Amino acid sequence: MNKTVRVALVALLCVGAAACTKKQEVKPQQPAPEPAAQTQAPVSNGKYTPADLTTDACLKQRVVYFDFNKTEIKPEFQQIMACHAKYLQDRPTAQMRLEGNTDERGTREYNLGLGERRGNAVSSALQADGASASQISVISYGKEKPVCREHNEDCWSKNRRVEIVYTAE
Repeated sequence: MNKTVRVALVALLCVGAAACTKKQEVKPQQPAPEPAAQTQAPVSNGKYTPADLTTDACLKQRVVYFDFNKTEIKPEFQQIMACHAKYLQDRPTAQMRLEGNTDERGTREYNLGLGERRGNAVSSALQADGASASQISVISYGKEKPVCREHNEDCWSKNRRVEIVYTAE
């Protein structure tokens, strides 16, 4: 090979080696972005606060629905029971009222009893998850406070419920 070709080849190899070296260089990492400002201060001890009643998705759910003439809590409401029980554990001064309701079918007396049994079922579930019985009261409205007044199964299913009402947060 002549001298010009050798010099060009060496120059090309040097440029190639320099290019490879640049590709292998590690750029310094950028600092992690600051977390977005929170609307409320995080709770360091993991306990619920009264503000969580309006911000926590689980605690915002305050209605437990029942099947026709049943008092068993459906599996889909177990997580709600656990959240409210933990809130009561974390907030010993909190108080709740469980309002039992039924659909329009049945006598007044039967529905008052059924509403109370449903309220007691929710109370028992909360206590099983760690809530204190002294924080919970149960009242039955029977069929006296419907949320839907039509006469069909879709409407009746909305009336078969226990509402969780916090009387002291």
